[in-house]
Amino acid sequence: MPEQEFLPPRPAGRSWSPDPGEEDPRPWAGLAPVRPGTGGEDPPERPPRRGERALRAAARRRRRWLTAAAGLVVLAGATLAVVLSLTGGSGPASVTPGTLITTFQPGELRQVPDACRSVPGVTVRQYLPGTSTVASPLPVNGSAGSACNWTIDKPPTYRLMELNMLAYAPNGLASGDGSATFAAIDGYDAAWQGLRDPPSQSPEPRATVRALPGLGDEAFSAWQVFHVGGAVTDVATVVVRYRNVVVTVRLNGLEHSNRGSYGPVSQAQLSAAAQAFAQAAAASLR
Repeated sequence: MPEQEFLPPRPAGRSWSPDPGEEDPRPWAGLAPVRPGTGGEDPPERPPRRGERALRAAARRRRRWLTAAAGLVVLAGATLAVVLSLTGGSGPASVTPGTLITTFQPGELRQVPDACRSVPGVTVRQYLPGTSTVASPLPVNGSAGSACNWTIDKPPTYRLMELNMLAYAPNGLASGDGSATFAAIDGYDAAWQGLRDPPSQSPEPRATVRALPGLGDEAFSAWQVFHVGGAVTDVATVVVRYRNVVVTVRLNGLEHSNRGSYGPVSQAQLSAAAQAFAQAAAASLR
């Protein structure tokens, strides 16, 4: 029977420790204490709290967002590099077709000449016989517009010649590319439409309108007959567009009056006079 090793009993009432130089005979010496009920295993991991789950989920979302944003930055940089290489560097890009024009283009006029001086005196005397009274209405468009009126009121002749010139500016509401020329085209078309088919409440009678080739960039003439208070007035109108300028000439001839001895008038003479004044005014724009 093997010899058993006996350990000396611990004295009661105090903790026991080996003498100096003596080896500690306790087999449990040097071991870390074990919490009761754990069996010596590692303590279980604490389950995450409710708030911690939300924080972790938000962190994951931030990581995914940052990753996506970094990808977009890289893609934008690559796209910019391609655009710069195609346009020749970082300088201003050329005008894209279809964009609005906001400045005057070469050949377009910012101002018009004095309307009263745009028609030579010889032309005035030829088509307005007698002494005429000349008046220049105050401009409402600055140097972009000018007007002049010539009046003869001596029975049996009554004539009122009205000349108006207007240079249009670029306009974002105009048709086409919004340039000054397109704005003038819109004004010219509106004059044509207004004479041929005036509004139902307008006192203007419907005009006979025809195109005039070879005058300016485009031109037309119109003829109207007004019946007001027993008087009959014939009106010849000529409208010319030259680039971004619209010239309007309107000649009134009193054919019959309920007071005084006026008339008659010749339609051919009125139309010829209006066309001559319009041609002279359009020539002054060149």
